[in-house]
Amino acid sequence: MKLPPSFYQNKDVVAISRALLGKFLFTNIAGALIGGIIVETEAYNGAIDKASHAYGNKNTTRTKTMFMEGGVAYVYLCYGIHQLFNVVTSVEGEPQAVLIRAVEPLEGLDVMLQRRSMDKLKPNLTAGPGSVAKALGIDRNLNALSLQSTMVWIEDKGIVIHADEIAAVPRIGVAYAAEDALLPYRFYVKGNQYVSKPNK
Repeated sequence: MKLPPSFYQNKDVVAISRALLGKFLFTNIAGALIGGIIVETEAYNGAIDKASHAYGNKNTTRTKTMFMEGGVAYVYLCYGIHQLFNVVTSVEGEPQAVLIRAVEPLEGLDVMLQRRSMDKLKPNLTAGPGSVAKALGIDRNLNALSLQSTMVWIEDKGIVIHADEIAAVPRIGVAYAAEDALLPYRFYVKGNQYVSKPNK
């Protein structure tokens, strides 16, 4: 069952970021159904979060998707190379989002391997947000697309990740955010081999 719009429209982006662990991310692009379990996320708390693209209510051509009602995809280009997939949360006008950093691949492995130019399954297939997007065929053509669509969506299949199985640590690559770089807004499933940078 697809997560309903109400799931995304919660104003607590940190809670949503945690709750997305164990959910299934699917894409159906060019006839290829691809899916996996979300095992790592990062929360970005909108206007008050110095690590967020929309800090200070910065509404630009790139960030305008973040200001939409929760439940759409926010896809942007990072370092001119990687397409990164985020889930927009909260209500319209409150620019919150969750970055999907890693998934455990389950469906469509052959296509994922081809997209990633890999000949066999290794943890780095879908570890890291750039790898997730590439393996699942996500690019900026999906930006602002509803997560109720037939191209990209998230399902709840009843997997429960308990609190003691979740690590809450600082986000990666946001040193510019000063004190906000220390916020424990990155969540991952402890011991999962597909987590991008597990803390020792």
